[in-house]
Amino acid sequence: MEFVPVCEPFLNGKEKEYVDDCLTTGWISSAGKYVKAFEENFAAYCGVKYAVGVCNGTVALHLALVALGVKEGDEVILPNFTMIASAFAVCYTGAIPVFVDAEPDSWNIDVSKIEAKITAKTKVIMPVSIFGHPCDMDGIQTLADKYQLKVLEDAAESHGAEYKGKRTGNLADITAFSFFANKNLTTGEGGMVVTNNEKLYNLCRYHKNLCFPLDAPRNYMHEDIGFNYRISNIHSAIGLAQVEKADEYRDLRIRNASLYKTHLQDIPGVMLQKTKEQILNVHWMNSLVIEPKAFGRTRDELIAELKKNNIDTRLLFVGMHRQPALNKFGCDCTGSYPVTDWLTENGFYLPSGSNLTEKTISEICRIIRAFQQ
Repeated sequence: MEFVPVCEPFLNGKEKEYVDDCLTTGWISSAGKYVKAFEENFAAYCGVKYAVGVCNGTVALHLALVALGVKEGDEVILPNFTMIASAFAVCYTGAIPVFVDAEPDSWNIDVSKIEAKITAKTKVIMPVSIFGHPCDMDGIQTLADKYQLKVLEDAAESHGAEYKGKRTGNLADITAFSFFANKNLTTGEGGMVVTNNEKLYNLCRYHKNLCFPLDAPRNYMHEDIGFNYRISNIHSAIGLAQVEKADEYRDLRIRNASLYKTHLQDIPGVMLQKTKEQILNVHWMNSLVIEPKAFGRTRDELIAELKKNNIDTRLLFVGMHRQPALNKFGCDCTGSYPVTDWLTENGFYLPSGSNLTEKTISEICRIIRAFQQ
């Protein structure tokens, strides 16, 4: 086979037309019509009132935490099985990330284990929609209401996903998205904070632009510490073109997952992420977990076989409790996280790009099946 990357951007809309317009007109920085258009169109896509474009998904999380008033001495509950950016964003505020193990089927945060981690210092619950599957947001909101907490959804991987008919972005007090090159919607680098809360929206706008006054002339006097988290007009131009075709890209990822499931579901020792009822999973990444005894080979042996056939893969996240940086920061990295460890030790990503062909997916699955036999 020709080389199959684990994920590559799919740009088949008006990206070039819009970027050329930026270059022609000279609007290449953080001002320009595409920034506002991208924000407004993405907010509408999520079904919310407000959106604030930023330069990447990690700072989107940090900005949302700042808007929620998270500070040193606070605690934020998040999944143990996630990309480390989720935890780092909490660290930037001086607050402490607190970890909860994953469910064995959806691989999302196990809501039944959250309450035991809530303390007087807890300020926010931060669920992460792992690989495009929304969390049990009703269960999380029930806990948030009981303990007067805020909910920040990390939806970096779940553009267009749905929970009980509502899209991610419209399931929490505030939500952060990423538009990295491998996401279902991409700007290369970029992020977005979305909310229905006008106060949170204005706090994000204020802090993302060095705390310049929102509705007053720039006199270069600053009342608060702010950040330069602006997104450029060029990145926003790409983003607008992507949002215009968002459902098409979403459906292509869902098609990929359906094909993988069809070809792999009956192979002993191969486990796919399970989608729960009333969920639209957008399958940012198609991940396998290999049970070595049933499959007859280890995860690493299968990865090596795929590599020999020019098929790119990636390992899954390493649990937050095993991260030296977080231990040094002061997080409680003790305790047992068996589901996270199981996923880390036995799971990996298959190629998942929106532009994969059915023939390519079929061949990847043929190689996996032949290697098992």
